[in-house]
Amino acid sequence: MKKLVLAASLFAAFASTASAQQAAASDHTFTGNLTVASDYRFRGISQTFGRPAVQGGFDYAHSSGFYVGNWNSNVSGNQYPDGAGLEMDLYAGYKFEAMPGLTADVGLLKYYYPGAAIAGIKPDALELYIGATYNWFSAKYSHAVSDDYFGFTNADGSYYLDLNANFEIAEKTTLGFHVGRQKFKNAGAFDYTDYKIGVTRDFGFATLGLALVATNAESANYTYSNASGTKTKDVSKNTAVLSISKTF
Repeated sequence: MKKLVLAASLFAAFASTASAQQAAASDHTFTGNLTVASDYRFRGISQTFGRPAVQGGFDYAHSSGFYVGNWNSNVSGNQYPDGAGLEMDLYAGYKFEAMPGLTADVGLLKYYYPGAAIAGIKPDALELYIGATYNWFSAKYSHAVSDDYFGFTNADGSYYLDLNANFEIAEKTTLGFHVGRQKFKNAGAFDYTDYKIGVTRDFGFATLGLALVATNAESANYTYSNASGTKTKDVSKNTAVLSISKTF
């Protein structure tokens, strides 16, 4: 009887270990994310008229490198009039190791603002992107493949170049540097460069972040009024952004 009990115990332990290993080796990964930020800055420009944002999304990744996802945020009706006050991002791509230590990423991203129109032009946009990450450095090039592009028309061929460097300066603490260049086809007066220096700290229950964001955008081109016309704001001016986020 003791031998039977021992055998049963060993079998149960083996089955439990095998089940855990099988789960760990799953080809499918699902994750979600949630963020609350003092301002939503997209490529250095506030999308919320300088006000707070609640953001979240989910991602599916396959072990082959293929992934799809969705991300959402509130946006300001002062900048995206007649809409639902919502930005929805839909994307799909493929990540792979191009060489030891170098990860490449290529995909397609759709920016969708339900119901919104800027001077009769939909602010929706579609970009094809390609990126690479090597150790602490990453670069990404996003190319507009839609005619309409964030409120501009005949803008296919516009692009954004994104360069980042991230360093772990202490346990679970990361210092990040960013510089990006936005170019608009047939609307060069709106071109600009944006910069960011930020620190994030993972506390387990959530990740806290503080970033200093700046641009050299022409103020007159990025100043908006509220619906009543009683207040104007340059949404490109330098600011600090505080955030708390959680991935699950």
